[in-house]
Order: sequence, then C-alpha cells, then structure tokens
Amino acid sequence: MNQNSRERVLGRIRRALADAPLPPEPARDYLTAHTPDDPAALLDLLHENLADYRAIVHRATENELPTLVAELLDRHGARTVAVPPGLPAAWLSATTAERRHDSDAVLTPHELDATDAVVTSCALAIAETGTIVLNGGPGQGRRALTLVPDLHICVVRAPDQVVASLPQALPRLDPTRPQTWISGPSATSDIELDRVEGVHGPRRLGVVLVGHGE
Repeated sequence: MNQNSRERVLGRIRRALADAPLPPEPARDYLTAHTPDDPAALLDLLHENLADYRAIVHRATENELPTLVAELLDRHGARTVAVPPGLPAAWLSATTAERRHDSDAVLTPHELDATDAVVTSCALAIAETGTIVLNGGPGQGRRALTLVPDLHICVVRAPDQVVASLPQALPRLDPTRPQTWISGPSATSDIELDRVEGVHGPRRLGVVLVGHGE
C-alpha cells in the first residue's frame, strides 16, 4: 500500500468515526506498574528479566563501557561491527574490530550478512517484561542492522531509559516511528518445542546497563 492509498483508507476511517460517541471513562483506576518506583529496584528487575530471556547482561559505568564493549566483541570472536548513525564514538574506542558505518553508505544485505555484530543504544527498557525497545533514533539505526548480525550489544542508560511497565513506556514512544521490541535473543520452537535461536534475528543478545557512577 503506497502513501496515497494509506491516507485514503485512514481518511475514510476518520470520517466514519467523526460522529462516534466518546468512549466512557474507565470504571476504576488501574495500576500502571506493579513495581515500587525505586531506580535500583527497577534496574535489578530489568536485569533479572533480561537474563530470564537468555540475554547476557552486564553492568558498567560510562568510563568502563568502552573496555567492556571491546571485551564482549572479542569474547564472541566479532571481527566486524556495524555502527548505526549517532552512536557515540567513545563506545567503540577500545575495540580493534573493523567498524562498518551505516551512515556513510547504507550497508547492503550481503555486507550485513558478513558483519559479525552490531552495537546500539535504545529508546527504552521495560523492567517488568525484560524488553528493550528500539525506534530508529540516534545510535539505533534501521531495523536490518539489529536483525542480521549474529550478535547484538545494546546499551541501556539507567535510570533515564528504564521504566517499570508497558503503560509507562507507551506515552514516551512516538507511534509514528518504526519500533522493534526485543525480549531476549531471537528464538522459535517447532511443534515438538525444540528451541532454535537466531532464526529471525540475532542469536546472541548482550545488554549493558550503564549507570552514572564513576
């Protein structure tokens, strides 16, 4: 569906709903989170749920981040790393891996397939579900960058990018931006429930929770 067709369909829906009555007010107030509003508790819960989804979780300060990223790339044998537009250069300052910048020229599918890893930031992280949200913002890049390489290292800044729940996350996200919601490495199961990782995205997900400590 091209843009003109999309606008025609949405226009018809808007006109059909123009005279519709407003929805009733909710009968009661609902909790928007089930976790105390405590940054340390949220970070611990996020860590626990990410690990439960088989993500490899690390914690670091800003000063420790470049060395940790280099160690993670080296540990997984990543010799090439995709770099999305807007990723802070300091994050990759300690690695010897070849950097393939998607902002200089869009990496082709063949080039992405030959790239071992990608390092990104994120838009948000949801503690209660262990979910990372990407929306193509600075340091995140287009969706293909985080679906094709075998290893995805995602940096989450705590507590600024950590929310407790889905109801708290949605108001902070722009619904017009492309979003990718990640809960652990890509995985699927066949009819006999044999788990296979890496079919629809990265086989390995590393998450670095970065605090403000020295």
